[in-house]
Amino acid sequence: MTQQQLAQSVGIRFQQIQKYESGANRISASRLWDLARALEMPVSFFFDGLESAKDQSATADDGLLQNKETMDLIRAYYGLNEGPRRRLLELAKALSSPEQRM
Repeated sequence: MTQQQLAQSVGIRFQQIQKYESGANRISASRLWDLARALEMPVSFFFDGLESAKDQSATADDGLLQNKETMDLIRAYYGLNEGPRRRLLELAKALSSPEQRM
């Protein structure tokens, strides 16, 4: 299914689908329901593995996404085109300490 077809099936423009896919816009619960129905998938499909990932990541980083600076960085990151975004990620990985990369 193309982004255009998915967008038409839930009554939005394909650009909105692209924003959802890139993480630029959040998906509301009702929209997630619509998308799951259009894709003929249970809503739970989008949460597969969530419990195990949560168990594995119980570290001091748990509150990181609550930090305003983190969210500002994420928004700016996804505002970049793909090429610069990849280069920025590689730079951040190279500058981080080995303990933080795990």
